[in-house]
Amino acid sequence: MSAICFYFQVHQPYRLRHYTFFDIGVDSFYEDEDANCGILLKVARKCYLPMNALLLKLIRRHGGLFKVSFSISGTALDQFEAYAPEVIQSFRELVETGCVELLSETYNHSLSFLYSPEEFREQVALHDERIEALFGVRPRVFRNTELIYNNALARTVEDMGYDAVLAEGADHVLGWRSPNFVYRPAGCGTLKLLLKNYPLSDDIAFRFSNHAWPEFPLTADKFASWAHAANASGDLINLFMDYETFGEHQWESTGIFAFMEALPETLLKTPGFAFLTPSEAAARHTPVASLDVPNFMSWADAERDLTAWLGNDMQHDAIESVYRMEKRVKATGDPDLLRTWRRLQTSDHFYYMCTKWFSDGDVHSYFNPYGTPYDAYINYMNVLADFGLSLDAAATLEHTSEHALATV
Repeated sequence: MSAICFYFQVHQPYRLRHYTFFDIGVDSFYEDEDANCGILLKVARKCYLPMNALLLKLIRRHGGLFKVSFSISGTALDQFEAYAPEVIQSFRELVETGCVELLSETYNHSLSFLYSPEEFREQVALHDERIEALFGVRPRVFRNTELIYNNALARTVEDMGYDAVLAEGADHVLGWRSPNFVYRPAGCGTLKLLLKNYPLSDDIAFRFSNHAWPEFPLTADKFASWAHAANASGDLINLFMDYETFGEHQWESTGIFAFMEALPETLLKTPGFAFLTPSEAAARHTPVASLDVPNFMSWADAERDLTAWLGNDMQHDAIESVYRMEKRVKATGDPDLLRTWRRLQTSDHFYYMCTKWFSDGDVHSYFNPYGTPYDAYINYMNVLADFGLSLDAAATLEHTSEHALATV
């Protein structure tokens, strides 16, 4: 049987306002609410609402044979609830079809696994509780932020009780192997590993509207022929991409919605072909081999490593500084300080500080609200300096209260 597993990442960060040295100790409101609301509403109008409506139509049209999956970050869910609750309702309608699976991830789309296993587990638990509260389902498959993955992550995910984990099908890891099979992570006994087929995924996510691409224009018939050819020597094709591909990165005028509307019918014309959710793919297929990934990989940039977020001294300084605050934050017991600290962990803040150029630099510039990576670093560190003062004030208040109680 030939099969395709569609997975879409849905994420929106809380963007920081322009925060100067002179704001430190004066103003502890860090987020650009106008930008966050404006961008969320724009992407909801261009992507989330029309694409959710299209997927719902396709699921109904094909009698439940068309299936997809999502991971939705906690920061995206919070902004949907604040600015566009109709988006949450549209996702509910998709989940209620039984043809849409929701995956687990860190609540704040963070790099917490790299710096704090305790914080990582807490954010994942928060995310799963939020998904269950909003949609009535409990995730069984995990995807880490930006598909960051290695053996240690897999063992942790297995220990947390998940059935499968998603990762990038990076060439430097796979070698001669194909991403079109289910694997067993090295050191795991039950967890299954689903790998992204990045050439076919990127044909949709990045090359679809590129007029210089030799295969332009991409049609449903052409893509279906590639998918069937790829699956001739495999079990399934995992197509993983940002959900914002549809309508935001690839505008409606490119024909991306029409392409997606035609694709399921074109693929389903072949007898025995199926769309599977990650849970179904993991349950149906036995791992063909163990895959050893000792070093971290991700789905970002040509290197598919961590350099998008940890490629220079500014990024290392910023992220190490925020995680050094963990004990102080949690010692306060203040839910507002904890929420702020977790939003400051969102990987986008460090992505904005990336100094890569050439093809990857173009991608980084597209998503960057700052003039330069150095502006992003300075702004972030100014915010962190003020946040540190808030932690000092909270600790002083707690000490004063404890002293007062001791003298009563």
